[in-house]
Amino acid sequence: MDLAVPLAPDTDPRGFPSPARDYFNGGIDLNRHLIRDRTCTFIMRVAGDSMAGAGISDGDEVIVDRSLAPKDGSVVVAVMDGELLIRRLVMRDAGTSLLAEPANQPLPVPGGGPGAAELTVWGVVTRCLHHV
Repeated sequence: MDLAVPLAPDTDPRGFPSPARDYFNGGIDLNRHLIRDRTCTFIMRVAGDSMAGAGISDGDEVIVDRSLAPKDGSVVVAVMDGELLIRRLVMRDAGTSLLAEPANQPLPVPGGGPGAAELTVWGVVTRCLHHV
């Protein structure tokens, strides 16, 4: 006695088709999803955990857009006295500072004058890429 059940003629033995197949439009273009302006954007690898509280850890890669204007609360890539930093920009009436997270002592940005630290903001961090 054969107990095998024959397959219906329209049954696919490989499973059912994916519902996502109707929406597939080619490959995934990460540039289109992650980058606003290609000519002003770069990726840099992070060294250190000074911004771990903001979700940026040692070894992560951040996407930096140089075309964006930094504003209060932006995470920025800055050069201060020749040192490259990733910090949160804090702009208050009392002055501007760069803040590490977890919050340490804010690093004040002097207003100028002789012997003042030189600050250059390279760009605004827009995304952080983690390895899983």
